[in-house]
Amino acid sequence: MAKYVFVTCSAWCTGLISYSPVLDKKVAGQYVDQTEPFEIPGCKPFRPEDVMDPMLDRDDEAYRAYVNLAVGVTLADGFLINTWENLEPQSLHALRNIEILRSILKNKPVYTVGPITKKYEQVGLKSEVIEWVDKQPERSVIYVSFGSGGTLSAEQITELAWGLELSQQRFVWVVRPPAGHIRDGTFLESGYSGEPNGEPGYLPEGFLSGTREIGFVVHSWAPQVEILNHASVGVFLTHCGWNSMLESISSGVAMIAWALYAEQRMNATMLTEELKVAVRPEVLPMKKVVGREEVERMVRGLMEGEEGKAMTEKVKRLKEGGEEALSVNGSSYISTCRFVEDCWSRIQLPI
Repeated sequence: MAKYVFVTCSAWCTGLISYSPVLDKKVAGQYVDQTEPFEIPGCKPFRPEDVMDPMLDRDDEAYRAYVNLAVGVTLADGFLINTWENLEPQSLHALRNIEILRSILKNKPVYTVGPITKKYEQVGLKSEVIEWVDKQPERSVIYVSFGSGGTLSAEQITELAWGLELSQQRFVWVVRPPAGHIRDGTFLESGYSGEPNGEPGYLPEGFLSGTREIGFVVHSWAPQVEILNHASVGVFLTHCGWNSMLESISSGVAMIAWALYAEQRMNATMLTEELKVAVRPEVLPMKKVVGREEVERMVRGLMEGEEGKAMTEKVKRLKEGGEEALSVNGSSYISTCRFVEDCWSRIQLPI
């Protein structure tokens, strides 16, 4: 029976994962202690600070499990990647044509099937947050969310809150209780149990009352796809998870790239340096608390500045490219059809 891997990260990340067993033998010491970017044949190099979480500590058991997983992935009969040809031409070309990577992947086919994202379909009554967004002017709201698993430190929540207040921009903020650790980016982990009266005591005193006219705070979860597709939303402050990144691009919304964990630092680099549809803090949030003045500067720059307008135009072109890829005779449509044909050809019918 044929075995295919559905890759829920970028083609660039796929190249890194595939090449990791080689890097494991070539690189001496910790990846994060290296001073030069790592080369992936045919792909954009990646910086030591952008390595994925399992690569942060080579002495950790998780690293060995990651390398073993990377070896196992190459045993598949093919790879379906949630991306499209015009989004990542360099990395896709490398996976298919660069001899070293082709050998690692054993010349197995690489299919582009994206962008696969959740589609917005209104069911039932509108939520309270959507009713609030409905009342705001076009492209006037910044949506802030760190995904279902991303958390911030208490200090970072405070700085982000006051940065939003200083910007005087309308916002929707999906906020979770602060992390129980010093470093941001803990996944599905919180050291905060809430106030006895149920009020969000982790937000700075006076923040909610001071931003009542311009902000809407949602606790834990919000209908992200519906919000991003709303005409009132102009910017997305995101943790750079691949799904969130594709949802933002598919909605034509520029981003503030606030990477936390997993491969998100690679995604942030891709958004800011290659696609140029996002800005990011000067120092990685995992290394330093992002101050309120920097938050204000990034938010104002994208919501009011020329840089934000230029990025919005670029991301709209990417959105159109994704729609074209999924249309009949588009690149992802053709690639998916080829995958189905290849699967069908493997079926052995009884004589």
